[in-house]
Amino acid sequence: MKSRETIIRLKKFQVDEKRRKVAQIEGMIAEFDRIAGDLEREIKTEQDRAGIHDPAHFAYPTYAKAAMSRRENLKRSVAELRTQLDEAQAALGEAFEELKKVELLDERDQMRERAEEEAREQAELDAIGMMRNSARA
Repeated sequence: MKSRETIIRLKKFQVDEKRRKVAQIEGMIAEFDRIAGDLEREIKTEQDRAGIHDPAHFAYPTYAKAAMSRRENLKRSVAELRTQLDEAQAALGEAFEELKKVELLDERDQMRERAEEEAREQAELDAIGMMRNSARA
């Protein structure tokens, strides 16, 4: 029984670790999306200030070009993180399924042990009852 409890604790730890990883990736995606949004606003502001909206124009603001490049890098990173998130969520699902299997096995074993214990107790009570009946006769 001790080994099953150890396995359950291990499986719970693995599920928690995978949940943390999923949450971490989700947080990174949200942060990168927020930064990309900020950069988008800064690019728009810089373009409006300069009055030039065509990145190919010779006088296009340098800061806007740099911000566009950074924003595109963030978008690529978000796409890569989404792939990692899908993988992490799949791993979390598998770990959760493994935990549930072990917990169900443990529950089944506990129910069997309780049934065996109840059967032993009932047999003892039956034996006591028979002894009393034979003593009366």
